[in-house]
Amino acid sequence: MKKPRNEKETGKIVLPGELIGTSEEFIPKKGTFEDRGSIYAASTGYVRINAKERSIAVEPVTNIPPQLAVGDIVVGQVTDMKESVALVEIAGIKGRGERAIVNAAGAAIHVSNVKDAYVKDLSYEFAPFDIVKGRVLDLRNMRLSTVNKELGVMKAYCGNCRTVLKRENDKLKCPNCKRTETRKMSSDYGTGII
Repeated sequence: MKKPRNEKETGKIVLPGELIGTSEEFIPKKGTFEDRGSIYAASTGYVRINAKERSIAVEPVTNIPPQLAVGDIVVGQVTDMKESVALVEIAGIKGRGERAIVNAAGAAIHVSNVKDAYVKDLSYEFAPFDIVKGRVLDLRNMRLSTVNKELGVMKAYCGNCRTVLKRENDKLKCPNCKRTETRKMSSDYGTGII
């Protein structure tokens, strides 16, 4: 791979946690993290310095586990419901393979981030054990959104007998006990497509 003219390789291989510069010298980019003004390598790799934009990055030489970023589409399971928040355990990132996620933590879908319409009761949108697809809004507080039509519940279980619910128009019906439930469904509900 040819490097742009304004980017050079220092020729130095660094290990995770190794000091590679300061925030006074460089803007930290991919493969780095900043702590108290110092920039460190986040992975094993080659240091790359872009003199034009005064940035520093680490190009990995190993296959590193995926890290969550704002805007990523994630899939997870609803673990608990509060009055205005659905708690989700993130299982994977769309397009990033099967490896464990480095910075995955419990996430939350606030009632204001469920859909474009008013949500009177969150229990009509999600239930424990539902498999949901959401977009990462904030890494600090691990907030997710299900506002778009492709985001929402992908698989739901009957609240009565725990059978997988089947989609019938805009409702979900249990093939076992015939109970009908509502959810904020993804347009991909029941397809298995992430």
